[in-house]
Amino acid sequence: MSTDLFKETVGTSFIYRNRTVYELAMRGLYGRHYGARYRAIAGIVPDGASVVDVCCGPATLYSGYLRPKSVAYTGLDLNPRFIAQVARAGGHGEVRDLHLPAPLPEADYLIMQASLYHFLPEPAPIIDQMLAAARKQVIIAEPIRNLATSDNRILAGIGQRFTNAGDGAQAHRFTEATLDELIGGYASRVVERSLIAGGREQLFVLNA
Repeated sequence: MSTDLFKETVGTSFIYRNRTVYELAMRGLYGRHYGARYRAIAGIVPDGASVVDVCCGPATLYSGYLRPKSVAYTGLDLNPRFIAQVARAGGHGEVRDLHLPAPLPEADYLIMQASLYHFLPEPAPIIDQMLAAARKQVIIAEPIRNLATSDNRILAGIGQRFTNAGDGAQAHRFTEATLDELIGGYASRVVERSLIAGGREQLFVLNA
C-alpha cells in the first residue's frame, strides 16, 4: 500500500500516528512487563541471525533488543511512519499491505508480535507465508488478555476503537483457547509454547 493511500485510510487510530504515543500506550498496557515481552523474543534469536519482523510497528524490538545482537533486520508494516523509524534505527524497512498474498522476504527467523489478530477471521495464510519464508523458525507472540474483549463495555469499546492500524477496526481478539486451537494445526512444528508479559501474551516457536 502506498504512503498516500495509507494517509487516506479512514479511522486510523491516533496511537498509530506517532511513535511516542504508541509506546506510551504499550507501556501503560503492559506496565512492568513491558520490557519482558521483547526480551522473551530477542532471547530466542541468536547473534548475527537474519530476521523479518512482520507488522513491526515502530521498530522497538529491533532498536532496543535485536540491534545489539547484530542481526540483519527487515521490518514490514502498513504504516510508513513506522517504517521510517526502522530506517532511522539502522534496519531495512518495507511498507507493505500484508493482507495481500505475496511471498515474504526470506530470513532465518520470521517474527510477529501482537499483530496476528489483524488477520482474523482467517489468520492461517499469514502463518503459512511466514513458515514458507523462514529458514529456521517462526516466532509468534499474541495477546490473549485484551481490552477489546473485556466484559466491561467501556473498556472493550476503548480497545476496539483505538487499535485501527490503518486496515480497519479490529473487533475480535484471541483468547488462550482460540490461539491454541489455531496453532494446534501446526502441532508438529511447535517447539515452544509459553506465557510471557505477565501472562498477557502467549508465545509460540515453530520450526520452519
